[in-house]
Amino acid sequence: QVHLVESGGGLAQPGGSLRLSCAASGFTFSSYAMSWARQATGKGLEWVSGISGDGSDTDYGDSVKGRFTISRDNAKNTVYLQMNSLEPEDTALYFCAKAQSGNYYYLDNLDAWGQGTLVTVSS
Repeated sequence: QVHLVESGGGLAQPGGSLRLSCAASGFTFSSYAMSWARQATGKGLEWVSGISGDGSDTDYGDSVKGRFTISRDNAKNTVYLQMNSLEPEDTALYFCAKAQSGNYYYLDNLDAWGQGTLVTVSS
């Protein structure tokens, strides 16, 4: 079955950086778009970023554009989220997710999720 495992979360200072990783198994990784989403305490799930199966197309939520970069290494079945210029508002549990079909990577097409990795941005 599909299995997604996030890692790389932790504590960062405002303005700092973290790189999250998501190791995927149980499906043909390169055939599916992948996404990152996050959930802050008391908030709903927010879509953060997505990437097409071959890595050629990416998109970002408005709140992270210019600061975060999504990438993938299909040889390693891994998707990454490089987070720079972190803000306290980025504090959340970050999930990676697999697209259900095609290269449509927005929230309504995600059908499998990891357990999340916690990112805390605080001074």
